[in-house]
Amino acid sequence: MSLFKARDWWSTVLGEKEEFDQGCLCLADVDNTGNGQDKVIVGSFMGYLRIFNPHPVKTGDGAQAEDLLLEVHLRDPILQVEVGKFVSGTEMLHLAVLHSRKLCVYSVSGSLGNVEHGTQYQIKLMYEHNLQRTACNMTYGSFGGVKGRDLICIQSMDGMLMVFEQESYAFGRFLPGSLLPGPLAYSSRTDSFITVSSCRQVESYKYQVLAFATDADKRQETEQQKLGSGKRLVVDWTLNIGEQALDICIVSFNQSASSVFVLGERNFFCLKDSGQIRFMKKLDCSPSCFLPYCSVSEGTINTLIGNHSNMLHVYQDVTLKWATQLPHIPVAVRVGCLHDLKGVIVTLSDDGHLQCSYLGTDPSLFQAPKVESRELNYDELDIELKELQKIIKDVNKSQGVWPMTEREDDLKVSAMVSPNFDSVSQSTDVEVGADLVPSVTVKVTLQNRVTLQKIRLSVYVQPPLVLTCDQFTFEFMAPEMTRTVGFSVYLKGSCLPPELEGNAVVSYSRPTDRNPEGIPRVSQCKFRLPLKLICLPGQPSKTASHKLTIDTNKSPVSLLSLFPGFANQSEDDQVNVMGFRFLGGSRVTLLASKTSQRYRIQSEQFEDIWLITNELIIRLQEYFEKQGIKDFACSFSGSMPLQEYFELIDHHFELRINGEKLEELLSERAVQFRAIQRRLLTRFKDKTPAPLQHLDTLLDGTYKQVIALADAVEENQDNLFQSFTRLKSATHLVILLIGLWQKLSTDQIAILEAAFLPLQQDTQELGWEETVDAAISHLLKTCLSKSSKEQALNLSSQLSIPKDTSRLKKHITLLCDRLAKGGRLCLSTDAAAPQTMVMPGGCATIPESDLEERSVEHDSSELFTNHKHLIVESPMPEVSPLQGVSE
Repeated sequence: MSLFKARDWWSTVLGEKEEFDQGCLCLADVDNTGNGQDKVIVGSFMGYLRIFNPHPVKTGDGAQAEDLLLEVHLRDPILQVEVGKFVSGTEMLHLAVLHSRKLCVYSVSGSLGNVEHGTQYQIKLMYEHNLQRTACNMTYGSFGGVKGRDLICIQSMDGMLMVFEQESYAFGRFLPGSLLPGPLAYSSRTDSFITVSSCRQVESYKYQVLAFATDADKRQETEQQKLGSGKRLVVDWTLNIGEQALDICIVSFNQSASSVFVLGERNFFCLKDSGQIRFMKKLDCSPSCFLPYCSVSEGTINTLIGNHSNMLHVYQDVTLKWATQLPHIPVAVRVGCLHDLKGVIVTLSDDGHLQCSYLGTDPSLFQAPKVESRELNYDELDIELKELQKIIKDVNKSQGVWPMTEREDDLKVSAMVSPNFDSVSQSTDVEVGADLVPSVTVKVTLQNRVTLQKIRLSVYVQPPLVLTCDQFTFEFMAPEMTRTVGFSVYLKGSCLPPELEGNAVVSYSRPTDRNPEGIPRVSQCKFRLPLKLICLPGQPSKTASHKLTIDTNKSPVSLLSLFPGFANQSEDDQVNVMGFRFLGGSRVTLLASKTSQRYRIQSEQFEDIWLITNELIIRLQEYFEKQGIKDFACSFSGSMPLQEYFELIDHHFELRINGEKLEELLSERAVQFRAIQRRLLTRFKDKTPAPLQHLDTLLDGTYKQVIALADAVEENQDNLFQSFTRLKSATHLVILLIGLWQKLSTDQIAILEAAFLPLQQDTQELGWEETVDAAISHLLKTCLSKSSKEQALNLSSQLSIPKDTSRLKKHITLLCDRLAKGGRLCLSTDAAAPQTMVMPGGCATIPESDLEERSVEHDSSELFTNHKHLIVESPMPEVSPLQGVSE
């Protein structure tokens, strides 16, 4: 228990579900007893006015019935309460209550009751002013140096200051440039009003200037000033504080000087009368209220500041002298004399917690109660201990709230792809080249064992594949129910998707006894779309710019059995050669060797090889699994096609740079277009016509340039999307080849995919190149690091678009080189330790100096070819591709 708490002297809770703000609390001798004892006046937004006179029997007591002197419902919301000399002909204190459309001044008096009833209090309305404008806040003081009475100034929501000389309305003035009302205070020493405008400036207006300025019957006072009636309202001084203010307080402890205190959202300012900063303090927590009061040290000022961390800080100038904890967040704080106790701190929260407290360090004395002594039954304790250990063991096995089997059986999600196309294609008005686009139906089935709520099914496929419907919602599913939904998938666009795999994700809530709202959970199911959805049988090609060879450890399989829907069964001698034509025109040829256990894939486009290669490996694995063969494996022994991959990276990066240039140029033309519009509007509004000086021609030309640039931006975005899709396909192919080349495990391939495919799409803030470069650099400096020195290097914490792609390409080359020399990918905590990589046959060690990065590209030329033909021709030679591959 902390010693530094606000010691609760008296507290209470006001009403039920009422709201309060900083103007709703006031301390004063409102009933004019003259004994120096303050009363606590509180008004609420519900219209309740309460007056308290705390008299606790002992410290910490709550409110007694006799502490509440008065409670009255004024119906209208109470924005602010103040006590001052508001009635003419007397210097007695009266209570001013500000409503949104009304100002009321009351007298509070008490009369001795008969017998034991005590003193009875009542309020009497002295006068009221109906406001023409909605009020925001008010301040009072001896405006203009009057003596023996207080005048009231009310600020409206539209920035008008209305001055009332007690029972009569004096004048109203609009503050120049007012947009939103700010806190308002009156300085008696300089006879000026101080506020903070919506421009985040502290502004001071002399009362004399306000009094002699133009009358504010209408907002168009500037037009009247042009006619010479009245004087212009000029600000005395301004100070830009750069933030919105929460409150303003004027403190004057002697006749020679006064200080203006401004509480901002992040800082606390103390200003001189002339607007110069005396000091400021940056606050650690978000403040909620403050109150300056006099200090015991001469020349200094103490300030109470409450914040949203339930703390009350005491500052002497800028030095924190005390910090105390409150049970609530204060929105108003005052200091007064209550029940002969001086310096009582009164705080009010927004939900009505009113507390009178003092600062001190007296500890709360707490004594632990005596424990009843009883005899222990050790046999019962052993039985109970065994039961608890059994429960703990069961929970540790399940690793969750429910047992694993129960969690898995809550909801089963399954997806089934139709083996045939839709009879009527759902791809309406979509054509890719001269081909009609087919669609295939996918059905997702949900089977639940228990009651589920708020079930939402979301389906995702890789663009440019699209769904006829991707969101399904079920409010409630009773136990043992089955729901099935169907949708169609088709290709929309001329480029190919990087993957044919889709994902169905179901989010739901399972109600429990302790939580009727339900515990949120997620289940998912993946499904694979058929290759024929985007591909048609095609004529094999004899020549191709890009080729690669996949080695296997089993005898070759007939392509007719692997791809039954794409082979021409009439040509039995050509079953080891097959052609594919994608929707849009690109072609891929697949060749199988009859004796050498190899398969060759070739195409004119490098990225088009990916889908056929991946489909070939998947179908080979399924084929041998059906045969009962479990040791089937694929490998890749050719040269890594990095040069072709780098060309796609450069093209994608070039489109990104071009897009930024086009958007910058479009922004410049838009600014020029608006500037010409303003000039033309000025000419058209001029009472004396002036020649346009070809501004209309310039406007028309600029408009055409804006339209052309907008079209160019859209076209570039479409090209960038297609380029990014092709880049993702090529990236999948490179990851596959690296995995086959180095025989990486599934976990290591997952690390490569996370590094090379971090984004689903490019954005203006984050692009593929800088993200992949940071991920690969992290791998090179951790699990693939050369030495401990390199591990100590820190990566940049901010990603930005690079100047070029040379650094990224160098890092990708270096990654392949270190994998070739024995490096392995790992994300465990031991990955930071330098690894000793040994390859069979005595591999060269990873170099230790940073200078080697420059030589890697030269040394790797033998390892990573730059030629268009990616395979070594000696293993599969001498025969035309269409005649089969034989040794």
